[in-house]
Amino acid sequence: MKEIGGYMELERLTGIEYHDGLYRFNLGRTALVWLLEKLNCRKLYAPIYDCDTVANSVTAAGLDVSLYHIDENLDPVLGEDFTLGDDEWLYIINYYGQFDEERIRGYQRRYGRIIVDNAQAFFVHPVGDIPTIYSCRKFLGVCDGAYLSAPLLEFDEDLPQDNSIDRMRYLVGRLEFGARGFYSDMLDECSKFADARPMKMSLFTENVLRGLDYENIRIRRVSNYRTLRELLPSDNPFTKKEPFGPFAYPYYHENGVALRKYLAENNIFVPTNWSYLISSSPEEWLEHRWSADILPLPVDQRYSDEEMKQIAEMIKRF
Repeated sequence: MKEIGGYMELERLTGIEYHDGLYRFNLGRTALVWLLEKLNCRKLYAPIYDCDTVANSVTAAGLDVSLYHIDENLDPVLGEDFTLGDDEWLYIINYYGQFDEERIRGYQRRYGRIIVDNAQAFFVHPVGDIPTIYSCRKFLGVCDGAYLSAPLLEFDEDLPQDNSIDRMRYLVGRLEFGARGFYSDMLDECSKFADARPMKMSLFTENVLRGLDYENIRIRRVSNYRTLRELLPSDNPFTKKEPFGPFAYPYYHENGVALRKYLAENNIFVPTNWSYLISSSPEEWLEHRWSADILPLPVDQRYSDEEMKQIAEMIKRF
C-alpha cells in the first residue's frame, strides 16, 4: 500500500522540461549504449576530441570503436572514399553549439547513419529523426540525467530507474559552502559512472528539470557569452558562430595550461576538455593543442556581466 502521511518530502514540481517528450536516461553515455544496441550497431566511428569515457562505455558494451581526427573546420577526417558499413554509425559532436541544422543535415547526406552529441548544445533542438543525445549536468545544477531523441525507436519502459540520493553532497555543498571543499566529492561521484548501465532518469533529477526557467537561463548565457566575446576576442574554430544557448566561451591562449592554473589560484575554475589528450597525444595534433589551450570560460546562469568582467580582467592581468 502507498505511504500516506508523515513528514513532507521535496515538492513535486509541475513545470515543463525543455526537452519534454524525449527519452530520459541517467547519463549521456548510457543513452548512447542503449541507442547503439537498439540500432544493432557493430561499430561506432567517434572523434578523438571527446571524453574517453564515451569510447570506453561503448567498448565495454562489446561494440567496436574507431577513432577519427577532425580538421580546423571541425569536420571529420575520414577520407574521400569513406563509407559506413551496414551496421556502422558515425558519432558527430556539436562542439560548443557550432553546428546548425543545415550542417547536421549535410553530415547526414554525406555519411547516412549519424548520431549527434549535443552535450555542449543543450538548447539546440533535434534535427528530424537523427538520433541526438543531451547531457543535463553540463548546463544545469543536477548530478546526472540525459535526454535521447530517437523517435524511430521504442523506449524500454521496463528499464530500472536510477536514483540521485547518494550523489547530492557536492551539489548542496557547493551551494552552501563553496566549490573548493567539495571538488573531490564531485570527482569521486563522477568516477562511479564508469560502470553505469542504461537506466531511466532519477525522479529527483526529473523533478528539478521541471522547475527551471529555461528561457531566462538561455538568455543569461547568451548575454554573458557576448560580454566575454567583446572583452576577450578569440578567433578559433569554436567561436565562428554564436551558439543559440552557449555552453561556455571557448577562449584560446597559447599558454592555456598556465593560464588555467593562474585562474584557479584566483578562484576562477575552468575545466580542461579533455585533459587525457594532453598527456596521451602528440603535441602536433589539433586535439592536443585544443585540450591544452582552449579554455571553456564559464558563461552560465549563475553569473552576470560583473563576473564576466572579473574573468576578463584576470586574464588580461596574466
